[in-house]
Amino acid sequence: MRDHPRKPTHAGAETPPAVWTGRATNKAQWVLAAAGAACTALGIQLAVSSNWTSGVIPLLMSVIGCVAAGLLMLFGTLAFVNVAVRVDGHALEVRCGHMGLPRRRILLTHVVGADFVPRVTPRQWGGWGYRWRPEQGTAVVVRKGEGLVLRLGDGRTFTVTVDDAEAGVRFIREQLQLPAAGAATGA
Repeated sequence: MRDHPRKPTHAGAETPPAVWTGRATNKAQWVLAAAGAACTALGIQLAVSSNWTSGVIPLLMSVIGCVAAGLLMLFGTLAFVNVAVRVDGHALEVRCGHMGLPRRRILLTHVVGADFVPRVTPRQWGGWGYRWRPEQGTAVVVRKGEGLVLRLGDGRTFTVTVDDAEAGVRFIREQLQLPAAGAATGA
């Protein structure tokens, strides 16, 4: 058997960095994913059961159109059914969907502020998903509700909708040693 080094237990021992995690889920996205699956199934059904008497080109266009639109809807919505946010002493990491893609990692050294927003809506950002608007910055919006906003050193912002965003903002402010929201001026 190998000897595994033990972690020191004295007062000067390093403790593992604290971590905050948050999630948000949008069950309505499953309806859109089902519509995408149905559209894909329609394209396959057209290809298999058609008698091809109306011509090859119109049928191919229908099949390819249905399958392509269905796959785009299916995978585009499944990527944003949920979001997982993890903040440790070094970075904030956002993972979307069940595969964790798309993913965004922002080093806390690039963050100059964090704010709680009680209501973020897809309408503000032009829909669900990974969004960019020149006047607002970048966002990951999977549902309407509370979110956290990071103000970055280059003047940009990053918003993510996540449950218990207020606790996430407090954690980020502690990591950055920023004053609490009530003590900050103009926040």
